[in-house]
Amino acid sequence: MKILVSACLLGINSRYCGGGCLNDHIALLTDTHDLIPVCPEQLGGLPTPRDPDEIREGRVMEKNGHDNTDIFQKGAEETLRLARLLKSDMAILKQNSPSCGSTMIYDGTFSGKKIPGSGITAALLIKNGIRVIGEDSSAAIAELMDDPEKKTLFEQPQD
Repeated sequence: MKILVSACLLGINSRYCGGGCLNDHIALLTDTHDLIPVCPEQLGGLPTPRDPDEIREGRVMEKNGHDNTDIFQKGAEETLRLARLLKSDMAILKQNSPSCGSTMIYDGTFSGKKIPGSGITAALLIKNGIRVIGEDSSAAIAELMDDPEKKTLFEQPQD
């Protein structure tokens, strides 16, 4: 199976702060699946590092007040184009991100408060029939594990 994965979850330094956030359990999927790293924010044209963005009143706003909605939309469209080109019908994305959050995002106040919602890319992928799960969806990711021993490792509590 070909799975789009937020590049930062594979340890690629693509997050707004310039770092990555390697998820060892997701990296284990490389043994049995083709993982395709994507960073919609970079695909839209944002640099790394960059100022943080959050969704407020339907717009993606940079902490300094600059409206980056068009850049985020472009990145979402490019990510969808990659999914179609590579025939991927699933994505594992970074939760809470204004691009990739699938069930939770920050509330737009830059206070660290999270609310239910989807990022721009996650919403577009879902709208186009691509299954999207967050990196915190242990059960869904465990289902992708073909090796029962690896499933058991994954299902143990994460730090």
